[in-house]
Amino acid sequence: MNLQSYLDEKGVHYSVSRHPAVYTAQALAEAEHIPGRRVIKPVVIQADGKSVLCVVPASYRIDLDKVRQLLHANSVALADEQKLQELFPDCELGAEPPIGCIYGMPTYVDEALMQDVHVTFQAGTHEDAVTMPLADYRRVAEAQIAQFSHPG
Repeated sequence: MNLQSYLDEKGVHYSVSRHPAVYTAQALAEAEHIPGRRVIKPVVIQADGKSVLCVVPASYRIDLDKVRQLLHANSVALADEQKLQELFPDCELGAEPPIGCIYGMPTYVDEALMQDVHVTFQAGTHEDAVTMPLADYRRVAEAQIAQFSHPG
């Protein structure tokens, strides 16, 4: 199931915008003319061999030690490009949406994201973005909230 079909099925009010190709969450914020804290980026973590989606504001960095503690894992590492292509076959590399349940992964959202009313993120391509209410994002992402990042 693709992202827009999933959001439609869940009854989410969202908008899709098109912009020149961007390859980072900060560049997406610039293209959308919004603060970096409103753009959310997914980071896929391999925790003891299992894929987990961690979501942080664009201007933040993940603390892998905090993720390891959160997940009670022995080892954690960032997923490599090959794993990302395997997990997100319908997405351009680096433009994955931050909703792990569509792709069979649990989603953890950093509490730093709880500050804004709306969030924006890549919609599977480097030219498309979705903006939606944070409350709807939290509901459809089926995310657990935790603290595992810091301003970066």
